Amino acid sequence: MGRTDKKFCSDYCRNSFHNRSNKESSAMIRKVNKILAMNYRILEKLNPEEKTSVPRKKLEQEGFNFEYFTSNYITKTGNQYFFVYDQGYLKLENEFYALVKKKI
Repeated sequence: MGRTDKKFCSDYCRNSFHNRSNKESSAMIRKVNKILAMNYRILEKLNPEEKTSVPRKKLEQEGFNFEYFTSNYITKTGNQYFFVYDQGYLKLENEFYALVKKKI
């Protein structure tokens, strides 16, 4: 049924083939997205007022991974904010972090 030069017997077979062949390359993307989602949930949970400060230890206890973020912003004074989508953080003195929410 269908074209004589078709490569797959059905849409299911075609999708299964492509899912298997893309599994390795998309595994890293899924891993990073999972970490970003967790970081976002942690920042959202600890920052319900859209601006607060928390100790680094609290972020680490929640499972926050400081190596993964989506963007950064350097202010005119040289402070560097790191953002996970619209939730951000800034390192303060004494191992504290200011948590902020970017207005979109």
